Amino acid sequence: MSKGPGLFSDIGKKARDLLTKDYISDQKLSISTYSDTGVALTSTAVKKGGLSTGDVGAQYKYKNTLIDVKVDTASNISTTLTLNDIAPSTKTIASLKFPDYSSGKLEVQYYHHHAAFSTAVGLKQSPIVDLSVTLGTPTFAIGAEASYETAEGKLAKYTAGISVTKPDSCAAIILGDKGDTIKASYIHHLDELKKSAAVGEITRRFSTNENTFTVGGSYAVDNLTIVKLKLNNHGNLGALLQHELIPKSLLTISSEFDTKALEKTPKFGVALALKP
Repeated sequence: MSKGPGLFSDIGKKARDLLTKDYISDQKLSISTYSDTGVALTSTAVKKGGLSTGDVGAQYKYKNTLIDVKVDTASNISTTLTLNDIAPSTKTIASLKFPDYSSGKLEVQYYHHHAAFSTAVGLKQSPIVDLSVTLGTPTFAIGAEASYETAEGKLAKYTAGISVTKPDSCAAIILGDKGDTIKASYIHHLDELKKSAAVGEITRRFSTNENTFTVGGSYAVDNLTIVKLKLNNHGNLGALLQHELIPKSLLTISSEFDTKALEKTPKFGVALALKP
């Protein structure tokens, strides 16, 4: 794939990931193994409240083809087929879920030095069509996305965004919810490895005249341990500790609570991912 502005979903992604990624409120255990034939097997168990679920996934990569199959405890089978460079600078992703055939989707992504385009179509009668386009460079990008409901003959959503990326920082502005919300974010990396960073995000919803401001950051205690914190103007505080027990195997502990209502039980989550 050529180096260009990236897909529209990449706009604001770095700040969004720092504020949301790995923050969990349940208990999760995943174990991965790899066979001599190149098949990766992953077993996952999740306990949320009093409900326990699990799934087993298999992933196989051959040249430019990636096959991913997952079976869960509810007898759902999810299959994803990813093909790279069927045509130059393209990626094709086909997903199916059994027995819910209507959730299938076909997506095509195209990358260029100064543009990225994506279209996705649901594999059912009267599907929803998703379109996105981004123009620019790895440093500056502007783009938009929209979803069209063929059954209703109308746009279900449309969003526009702009981002400016530098080696140690990234700023983005996204106008979403059909123009009802605007979100601005800024992330600044504090070290060369980009493990320590500070982030700020403000969201305004015009229909309710509501503002949400969130600040957060991550700090690399050492090469194996990262601490993350986030706090918004509504008093919601989140903390996360992630430690690499052995190479590629991570223990994540996180908690979120309302500083304005300390009598409420805080959310607590722990995840252990074991990889060979």
